[in-house]
Amino acid sequence: MTATPDIAAWRPYAGRNPRGLWSLYRKEVMRFVKVATQTVMAPLVTTLLFLAVFALALGGADRMVGGVPYVQFLAPGLVMMAIVQNGFANTSSSIVIAKVQGNVVDMLMPPLSPAVLTAGFALAGMTRGLAVGLAVGLAMAIFVGLPVADPFAIVFHAAAGALMLALIGIVAGLWSEKFDHISAVTNFVVTPLAFLSGTFYSVERLPAEWAFIAHLNPFFYMIDGFRAGFIGHADGNRLVGFAVLITADLGLWILCHRLFRIGYKLKP
Repeated sequence: MTATPDIAAWRPYAGRNPRGLWSLYRKEVMRFVKVATQTVMAPLVTTLLFLAVFALALGGADRMVGGVPYVQFLAPGLVMMAIVQNGFANTSSSIVIAKVQGNVVDMLMPPLSPAVLTAGFALAGMTRGLAVGLAVGLAMAIFVGLPVADPFAIVFHAAAGALMLALIGIVAGLWSEKFDHISAVTNFVVTPLAFLSGTFYSVERLPAEWAFIAHLNPFFYMIDGFRAGFIGHADGNRLVGFAVLITADLGLWILCHRLFRIGYKLKP
C-alpha cells in the first residue's frame, strides 16, 4: 500500500520551487496564447481604431503637442493603455474563472508558496501586457513612425506598468466573487485612471488644480515616462516617476503575497 505523502513536509521547500513557478507561469501564459485572436489581436485592432479616430476624425494629424505631431504624442499613450488593460485582464480573469468554476483548488493543493503564486500570476500577466504592447507598438510604428529617444525609459515603464496592473489584477481577482465585480473594477477604476492620466492629452495644458490631481495618479507616471522614452519630452518629473512606479510595484507585490498567505477569499 502506497503511503500518503506528507503535504506539510513539503511546505518548507515550497518557497524554493522553481519547477512549480515555471509550471504556473507557463500555464498562465498558454492560457492567453491559445486564444491570441482574442487576447492579442483584438486589443491591437481596438488601439488602431483609437489612433484613427483621433488622428483623422478629429484632425489630429495637423496638431503639435510637446514639440511633436499629435499622432506621435498619442501613440505611446495608446500602447501603454493596451499594456495596462491586458496585464490587468490576465491575472484578474484567471483567478475569478478559477473561483467561479470551482477549480481554485488546483492552485491551493500543490506545494506552491505565496511567493510562488504571486510571482507566477504577476509575471504571466506582465508577459501578456508586454506581448500586446509589442504588437501594438510595431503596428503603430508602421502608421506613425515613432522616434526612440530613450530605450531604457521605454523598457522600464512598459515593464513596471505591466507588472503594476498584473498585481492590481491579482488583488481584484482575489476580492471578486463573480465577473460583475471584475467588470466594476475595470470600468470604475482601471479605465478612468488610464484615460485621465494624459493618454490623449498633455497634462501641462490642464488648469493647475487638475494638473495637481493628475500628478497623484500613478498611471500618469507610467504613461508620461513611457512617452518620454519615444519623444524625449515629459510632462512630469521623471525621477519622481521612477520612484512612484518602483514603490507602487513593491507595495502591491507585498500586498498580493500577504493575501495569498492568508488565503483571502480562497479558503472557507
